[in-house]
Amino acid sequence: MNSFVVIVGDGMLADRVCAQISAWYPVFRQSNFKKRFPVRADLVLALDDMWNPAVHQQAEEVTRGAQVPWLRGFISFGEGVIGPLVRPDRPGCSQCADLRRLLGGKERHEMREVQGKLAEAGGMTRDPWASNTGLVHMAHIIAAEARRVIEGERPHSAGRVCLTELKSLNSSWHSFVPDSLCGVCSRIPDDTPELARVSLQPSPKINRGSFRCKPLGGLKDVLVKDYLDNRTGLFNSKMYDLVTPFADASVNMPMFDGDEGTAGRTQVYSDSELTAILEGLERHCGLEPRGKRTVVHDSYRNVKGQALDPLKVGVHTDEQYAMPGFPFAKFDPDRAIDWVWGYSLIEERPILVPELLSYYSLGCGSAGFVYETSNGCALGGSREEAIFYGIMEVVERDSFLLTWYAELNLPRLDPLSAGDEELELMIERMRAVAGYDLYLYNATMEHGIPSIFAIAKNRKDAGLNLILAAGAHLDPVRAAKSAIQELAGMMLNLDEKLEKNKGKYEKMLNDDSLVRQMDDHGMLYGLPQAEERLGFLLNDSRPLRSFEGEFKWTSVHGDLTDDLKDLLAALGSRDLDVIVVDQTAPELEKNGLHCVKVLIPGMLPMTFGHHLTRLTGLERVLNVPAELGYADRPLSFEQLNQKPHPFP
Repeated sequence: MNSFVVIVGDGMLADRVCAQISAWYPVFRQSNFKKRFPVRADLVLALDDMWNPAVHQQAEEVTRGAQVPWLRGFISFGEGVIGPLVRPDRPGCSQCADLRRLLGGKERHEMREVQGKLAEAGGMTRDPWASNTGLVHMAHIIAAEARRVIEGERPHSAGRVCLTELKSLNSSWHSFVPDSLCGVCSRIPDDTPELARVSLQPSPKINRGSFRCKPLGGLKDVLVKDYLDNRTGLFNSKMYDLVTPFADASVNMPMFDGDEGTAGRTQVYSDSELTAILEGLERHCGLEPRGKRTVVHDSYRNVKGQALDPLKVGVHTDEQYAMPGFPFAKFDPDRAIDWVWGYSLIEERPILVPELLSYYSLGCGSAGFVYETSNGCALGGSREEAIFYGIMEVVERDSFLLTWYAELNLPRLDPLSAGDEELELMIERMRAVAGYDLYLYNATMEHGIPSIFAIAKNRKDAGLNLILAAGAHLDPVRAAKSAIQELAGMMLNLDEKLEKNKGKYEKMLNDDSLVRQMDDHGMLYGLPQAEERLGFLLNDSRPLRSFEGEFKWTSVHGDLTDDLKDLLAALGSRDLDVIVVDQTAPELEKNGLHCVKVLIPGMLPMTFGHHLTRLTGLERVLNVPAELGYADRPLSFEQLNQKPHPFP
């Protein structure tokens, strides 16, 4: 049976492709997509000597209606663009590719504006670089690709675009991931209670000593291939930090409202690069709902029976809400807001959660009543693994903040007592390379989940004086290593920033309201004058405690889900609920990755900007110190440390 190809478009590129393909298959040509295809086509080629975005939008509509795959080729500002191959039943259309290509460029805002104007004007004039040689070069690529599609071979253009610099004829293929929010090909379902349900499944560990179910090395090829590309990638650049004591790598996630960098820190740069990509994917999922479409918009009073009480997660004080220019409004139970479905692992039921608590960067606006960060967001090789590490992050930040606000005189740990050679080498390298001494404290709270409070103290005359971090893990040594990696990421490379802006940070010592941004917290405590605020820990002369004597939690499981169940039992026994919102976006599903947001109402949420502190409604910060023996009676809010926290 003959295979038919329809070529839509006029010009030299269409002529040259037609001349090549007609030797193999019957070809029908038409100038635009307004006409119906004369036959049942096997492939449609949309070809043009210029860039007309409106044609590609029309092609998406017509080919999807006809259930025919299509491929495009066009010229844009001296560059030939081929692909992607768009199939009507799969995500990953021309609009997704254009979005990634625009975001990956340097002038993304200007190019988006140009794209809109060209769609209205019917395209640009013929590109001066559209030479006969360049068009012949593109025609060969397109014809060969068309033949692969029709013959059932694996096409190069599936999920990729070919970019040709027409001045030099250099061509390269670039992968992109479909946009889960695409108005053309996205197929995300409406959010429902059924989709929110979590039934914990087995999640075997890589080995007995691991707390991961998928090895990092096994993701190496797919992470770079699918997500990191300088022209069309979800991440478009990477950088190795050669200044900090350990292997620090970062990747850049381009967005229209600004670039977002995420870092990975391990002992090996290649592993740090992969970790940075995973951190970036976590951030991508946490920005806004991508896996499910938010459909519930109602007041708390109307959904109260099946919703989380927003006041239980901590809100701002009445005085904060009354401040001139404060960006949030006091919670109003009669005001309609957006809700997403989460799942209570303790009560084992779906529960509505305010969308602004489930995704960070959604707090501002008329419905915003608190500032929410990415606290509790985590990514894993299984949903259970993601939940496990989401809990750890919430616990880590809660323990740190509770220590700070209640000024808990935590027991200081002897790192050598852990008997871990890698930990000892990390500490020695931090001292030898960066010039910092390390102080580790047992910050485990009433639930018993091992937590670490870490302080790095500068031994040099210059640079940040104190750097603070935290870690939580069932293995306290892993918690300590995690905290050390966070500390190391800020060493040496922020020294110049401190010196250049010392006057600014010195003003913050006397005016807490000037601590407005995330970086301000860490930089403030880089000043030697701020050290006295940590005296409740640094001035302790008690003997050092051993890891074995301080931490009693023991994990003996070969399946991470069993560890997760132990965590849930410990938290549930303290009347602490664990609510999971599945943030997994389709961009992750192809590689078996999962992302969640974990909320534990009652635990202290991490906030940045002293004016955005959230303690109202969190009685735990008052009661836990007495329960653990740090105070002889419950505290009052007036007794809490009123200074900006030092979490960087």
